[in-house]
Amino acid sequence: MKAIGFKQSLPITDTNSFITFETDKPKAKGHDLLVKIAAISVNPVDYKVRQNAAIDTVLEIPKIIGWDAVGTVEEVGSKTSKFKVGDQVYYAGDITRNGSNAEYQLVDERIVGSKPQNLTIAEAAAIPLTGLTAWETLFDRIRIDPVIDQGKTVLILGGAGGVGSICIQLARKVGNLTVIATASRPESAQWCTKLGANHVVDYRNLKKELEKLGHAQVDYILDFVDLKEYWELAADIIKPQGHIVSITGSSEPLNLNLLKNKSVTFSYEFMYTRSMYTTDDIDKQHRILNKIGRLLDTGKLKTTLKTTLSGFTVDNLKKAHQLQESGKTIGKTVIVF
Repeated sequence: MKAIGFKQSLPITDTNSFITFETDKPKAKGHDLLVKIAAISVNPVDYKVRQNAAIDTVLEIPKIIGWDAVGTVEEVGSKTSKFKVGDQVYYAGDITRNGSNAEYQLVDERIVGSKPQNLTIAEAAAIPLTGLTAWETLFDRIRIDPVIDQGKTVLILGGAGGVGSICIQLARKVGNLTVIATASRPESAQWCTKLGANHVVDYRNLKKELEKLGHAQVDYILDFVDLKEYWELAADIIKPQGHIVSITGSSEPLNLNLLKNKSVTFSYEFMYTRSMYTTDDIDKQHRILNKIGRLLDTGKLKTTLKTTLSGFTVDNLKKAHQLQESGKTIGKTVIVF
């Protein structure tokens, strides 16, 4: 089968930052599905792994990355029960295994959902990783109750990005929250408003803009940008007994004492935890993807697809990575095979 990978961590503009190669098509065993891939999308995790996986070495076998795929089940393992050959599926995969930048991929069926029927393959490919991250942030980490927590305020740092784009919708339409999203450009602010944000504020003057809105403090803060940069401000503007969730981490230790007097809860969200550790509830991602799929099929949620590239080529993969590395992407970038 054809695959695209890399042997060294090189700048995306380098000729060998991605290379095309042939490798054996894998066989499905156990809980695995063998999926013939039809479309993929690119996330920040893709370029971060590419930049750091082989800095001081040259890999003997090219590394295949890529998370988010839509495709058709071609073969099933002996322990599978959720899907059959011919089913269309979508998923975000497992960071510890070969990725979706290939014609075929093995993936554990317990982290796979049925492709939303009313979406194109490109529209569906935009959803899994960001959808799972946003859902787990709201309903597994904070444990939002749409009735009890109705109207509470959530500040989404990075509203126009991939995770922010789906989280705005889930927070407003499923969580019943008042959504405040950050954006820095007119086009990204317009995107956030279109997706349902009640308010959009400029992150460069965040505290004053929140005060103008009458929300000097907020119940929840979701960091999809840079935890270290926002940490002290977040501790200042979070309400007593509020909750902060981050997907970004910090290169330096954080001063958790800033949260003590307010009894604020802090959580990390890492979408790969369930697959990485084969947790007891690993199949919850299967159920979440199916829930999100139903919301998409009924029109309650919209796809976050913004850019579509046609053809599984090195050039298109480089273009998608360059877009992500720019830090100015709106929504999701998808490559259709």
